[in-house]
Amino acid sequence: NFFRIGLHRRFADMKRRGVTERSAMKILPLLLLFSASGRNAASAFSLRMASDGTATNRSARLPTPSRIKKTQNWREAADLSSKFRNEETQTKKKVAIIGGGLSGLACAKYLADAGHEPTVYEARGVLGGKVSAWQDEDGDWIETGLHIFFGAYPHMMNLFEELDIEKRLQWKEHRMTFAMQELPGQFTSFEFPPGVPAPFNMAAAILTNTKMLTLEEKVRMVPGLLPMLLEGQSFIDAQDELSVAEFMKKYGMPERINEEIFVAMGKALDFTDPDKLSMSVILTAMNRFINEADGSQTAFLDGNQPARLCQPMVDHITARGGRVLTGMPIASIEVHPADNSVTRLLLADGTAVEADCYVSAMPVDVLKRLIPARWSPLPYFRQLAELEGIPVLNLQLWFDRKLRSVDGLCFSRSPLLSVYADMSTCCAEHASDTRSMLELVFAPATEAVGADRNWLAADDAEIIDATLVELARLFPTELGPGVPGGGAQVVKSTVVRVPRSVYATTPGRNKFRPGQSSPIPNFFVAGDFAAQKYLGSMEGAVLSGKLAAEAVCDAAAGRKSGEVRVVHESIKAGNEREPVGIRGNHPIAFGGGQMKAGPNPGHP
Repeated sequence: NFFRIGLHRRFADMKRRGVTERSAMKILPLLLLFSASGRNAASAFSLRMASDGTATNRSARLPTPSRIKKTQNWREAADLSSKFRNEETQTKKKVAIIGGGLSGLACAKYLADAGHEPTVYEARGVLGGKVSAWQDEDGDWIETGLHIFFGAYPHMMNLFEELDIEKRLQWKEHRMTFAMQELPGQFTSFEFPPGVPAPFNMAAAILTNTKMLTLEEKVRMVPGLLPMLLEGQSFIDAQDELSVAEFMKKYGMPERINEEIFVAMGKALDFTDPDKLSMSVILTAMNRFINEADGSQTAFLDGNQPARLCQPMVDHITARGGRVLTGMPIASIEVHPADNSVTRLLLADGTAVEADCYVSAMPVDVLKRLIPARWSPLPYFRQLAELEGIPVLNLQLWFDRKLRSVDGLCFSRSPLLSVYADMSTCCAEHASDTRSMLELVFAPATEAVGADRNWLAADDAEIIDATLVELARLFPTELGPGVPGGGAQVVKSTVVRVPRSVYATTPGRNKFRPGQSSPIPNFFVAGDFAAQKYLGSMEGAVLSGKLAAEAVCDAAAGRKSGEVRVVHESIKAGNEREPVGIRGNHPIAFGGGQMKAGPNPGHP
């Protein structure tokens, strides 16, 4: 009865907003699936220690899911890529791109495709930005984060195809695996049946799992999610002002949905607790996963990002006349006194860089420190004060034996941990049948985003000890004092701190994201924080770089499509402020992650 009443209200509300009954009928098969009952084939299992050290759950490599390339989002991404290749460039422009992360490299790649001459200036000695990695003295790759590729990343998937490196993605079986908090050592999965179209495959995945939500709780999710399915992005954008908790209260969702699902999703998507997270983040992910049959299927890169992804981009750029330079930090952006246009960049070593166009592909927190005084009163740049990166920690733990682990991503549902993976099982570069290496995201990391303390300020040993306590609680038969001999032992560990990672998607932030075209005619902005529909993610970074390249091409050709995005009315012009500038020459100063504290971490 509560389902019928809630559904009736949802249809009535949507009809008032212009949604036709015919379009609403498209979702009826899904509703029927949700209202059905009787499937109890939950996939629950335990992770057990392989006593002989040889057992593995590593699966054979799967091909790229075929349906990824049949979605509307894929076609739109492919069309935009084609636009660059078919660009009839009359005058080749020299473009200086500040930042060699995914957005900067993507911008350079597509500008090179269009016949322009990009040069990337990366401050650090390693490319990748938030996906950077480096080798330690043992030759092990230390990573800034645990990076997972989704089927719902159309621009990233197009990029892999264009670079002819699709085989470097290790696709996993289509499932989402969660730890069972109330049943230590046990896990449960949402299994997506192969060959079943969207949205029925997700409906089946939800219904066949009976361990996390009751049928009643599943049904009570429908009234809140129904308008997302029917109205799409317009409804999602309208929820940006609401936190997850506020959205749940508005649509009558029980708290257990938050505890069972949204807490894990919030920490995985933006490293924060749901009460501090915009509901638009959750809805954006769910919309892609529900509407794209293979959207939630995941893949791991078969090795480190600098070599396996960034280097092919560099090779592509340089083969077409562009350049990618590392160890080139920017000291200041010099502007013309008459029209505020950029005249040159000054590097930290005093070198002057002159170009026709300039693109910032820096993190928002770094860009804010370099805004010239003459630009600072402009609302476009003042709105950046409303955006800041979110803190997170990335941990890697090497064990003295092999764990019988899942070949894929796991949601830990721990108070301290977000997601993790056994990279010795999931990634070819770390493959081992005798020892496991767990990579874990430690989040939230500070009180501001929901942690019980400032873990960024804790020393490495304290962070590792706290992590092992959580792992022992999650896996009591594998780790901890309850296991004979203490179970698996850590033989090596690393902690990488990222004080300012992807921008924090607290409620109401979306309206302050800048467009790729700025009020300065020869200055453009890229980065996952800039306006694009994929939020702070690898996909968002690539798309933003691509959109910035499009804006440069439009400006170079005299087209008007790269117009400045309207700044929200709450942002007013202000007084001039001198730029703070970049202080230091260590990774954190440039928005990256680093091991150890202080200015000399011992790595790029």
